[in-house]
Amino acid sequence: MLITGAAGGLALAGQWPQAGMAKAPRGGTELLHWRGSALGASAEMRLLHPEGMRTGHFVKLALDEIERLERIFSLYRPDSALVALNRDGFLASPPFDLVILLNEAQGLAGRSGGAFDPTIQPLFALYARHFAVSNANPAGPSPHEITRSLALVDYAAMEILPERIAFGRAGMAVTLNGIAQGYLADRVTARLAEAGITDAMVNLGEITALGRAPDGTAWRAGIAGSDQVLDMGTQPGAFAALATSGAAGTLFEPSGRHNHLLDPRTGCSVVAGRLVSVAAATATLADGLSTALAILPRGEGRRLQMQYPGIRVVEGS
Repeated sequence: MLITGAAGGLALAGQWPQAGMAKAPRGGTELLHWRGSALGASAEMRLLHPEGMRTGHFVKLALDEIERLERIFSLYRPDSALVALNRDGFLASPPFDLVILLNEAQGLAGRSGGAFDPTIQPLFALYARHFAVSNANPAGPSPHEITRSLALVDYAAMEILPERIAFGRAGMAVTLNGIAQGYLADRVTARLAEAGITDAMVNLGEITALGRAPDGTAWRAGIAGSDQVLDMGTQPGAFAALATSGAAGTLFEPSGRHNHLLDPRTGCSVVAGRLVSVAAATATLADGLSTALAILPRGEGRRLQMQYPGIRVVEGS
């Protein structure tokens, strides 16, 4: 079964493996292959399911979960919870998933010394506005504009409670683009597992894997920008999730000097070509960490890595 959707502008975290994927499923199972989009990125799902069971059932479970979470995390849907929070500066009775993910993001922000900061949205919006005009100064926004936007970037100035989320300053705004795709992948995979799926690989911009591939071996995913391939799945020695962050994911202008990986401490983009992949137990962690490590200088990044035993980090090129 193949469903096609609009392709997004963000690079996929890994490459779908060629070896093993075309082999026949194990006895009593069938292989479902779905393609679409989620949070603006290309999405793909492969899973084994019992013969005779309606494939549309599993696709609907995944799409319903994606739709539910997009209504919470999207920056571009006027009905999303995140849009309401950014517009009003507070949100009463917020969705549980938003509370969970903002707490995760705030915790990573603290451990990374502010290199990962979900309140970076005012700075991102400044760069987007600047380069949206045809005669934009190629040097980027002025130092004064950057300083003014950075005054609104402060992960510690968020109150995150089950009953209320609020910003400490007028004009603050949040983006979860550096971690939400991982959370989507985790939630969709969990939803499929709850429905009885034991073997699956899900790519919603970041990759998660359950069980084994159709031929009984580990699922395998290639790391972007390198020749390394990882065993994936819920089995000994395999990683359950893989995520990649790179400066080329979203460019404000063609040279890549100004890109979406903005350092909240300086207001400037990271060096063009930076690419970091993280394999971890969850795609939420892998996604957030890959974003932070792509922003941090390597020495600081190694200190952050030491706080997360069991992960694997690969610098691409």
